[in-house]
Amino acid sequence: MVLALTVCGTVVALVVVGLFVFGLRRRLIQRSGGTFDASLRWDAPERGDTNGKGWAYGVARYNGDRVEWFRVFSYSPRPRRVLERSAIEVAGRRVPEGEEELALLSDHVILTCLHRGSRLELAMSEDALTGFLAWLEAAPPGQRVNVA
Repeated sequence: MVLALTVCGTVVALVVVGLFVFGLRRRLIQRSGGTFDASLRWDAPERGDTNGKGWAYGVARYNGDRVEWFRVFSYSPRPRRVLERSAIEVAGRRVPEGEEELALLSDHVILTCLHRGSRLELAMSEDALTGFLAWLEAAPPGQRVNVA
């Protein structure tokens, strides 16, 4: 009986510590400011495929001429993807369709981009999209930025 209570107490403590670390990690990412919620689909399929697979929920952070994207459900302190401003080419914008509506937050808009030859899609709120496009267009003089 004592062993069962000890095991249950340990499991509960580990779950609480795990949730605390998730929250602490997010606060540390957001501490420097310039963050927004964004879902990402890397190597996105061609237009017309709205099955909703491949989306990962995350937090993006502006860091100079880069956007760092962190998965929400991860303990890693490092960004999962880094997008350089000079390498991003915006190919289009659309609303979620089909099963994507279930995979993404309700108010998100999908931005299709090319980054160093890879096709990706970012889903973010209208406000975050406005800020992202403004950040892209605010590139230093001489940098080529393609915004559709």
